[in-house]
Amino acid sequence: MPAYNAARTLRRTYDEVMAQGVVDHVIIVDDASSDETVQVAQRLPGAQVEVLPQNCGYGGNQKRCYRLALAAGADIVIMIHPDYQYTPLLIPALAGLVASGLYPCVLGSRILGGGALQGGMPWWKYISNRALTLLENLLLGARLSEYHTGYRAFARALLEQLPLEQNSDDFVFDNQILAQVIWLGHPIGEVTCPAKYLADSSSINFRRSVRYGLGCLAVAARFRLARWGLAAPPVPRK
Repeated sequence: MPAYNAARTLRRTYDEVMAQGVVDHVIIVDDASSDETVQVAQRLPGAQVEVLPQNCGYGGNQKRCYRLALAAGADIVIMIHPDYQYTPLLIPALAGLVASGLYPCVLGSRILGGGALQGGMPWWKYISNRALTLLENLLLGARLSEYHTGYRAFARALLEQLPLEQNSDDFVFDNQILAQVIWLGHPIGEVTCPAKYLADSSSINFRRSVRYGLGCLAVAARFRLARWGLAAPPVPRK
């Protein structure tokens, strides 16, 4: 769980995660929160808690989460935000698709099933999501329902192939990872995921959303140029 100012929802998310009965270990990395996220996290039974000394950004937080998960010997790594926007009830489904060997990467999609707007996604975010996804699918040659979900499951072998450290420390990190997975030729599975946009759910403002959208398009454009041999590949050649 990459955590930032999640004190109000962290316990609820954790309890529901553990209630699924398939999670062996929970890792919470706090990105220099200004609320009581750390204190709440430290009271959660069995949770591994790391506090970053300064804010490293969403991508920087994830890098640390994945490093810790791999160091802990995880075979399947699932990222879920502790703000309760995504339901932990889907963890068995995501883990099962990875464990089956069918998909080394599985996304919880807010778009499949059409529940995003009903869950409270702002209309401008929904429209931006759909437009960005269309352009990204065209440039990346994929058919995902969305690229912008924060609910993801990975096989250990796949995470070990990804050049995580070369990616951004900002929100576009999520997009870079998917472009790298596609570049490596791995299939990506999707599971319908209802989302809840609560008052306590994390979100970025319009200005940062615009910057994120432009960053996503830049990632996809560089991917296409790499396919044409006009740019460096998303994953360095070994």
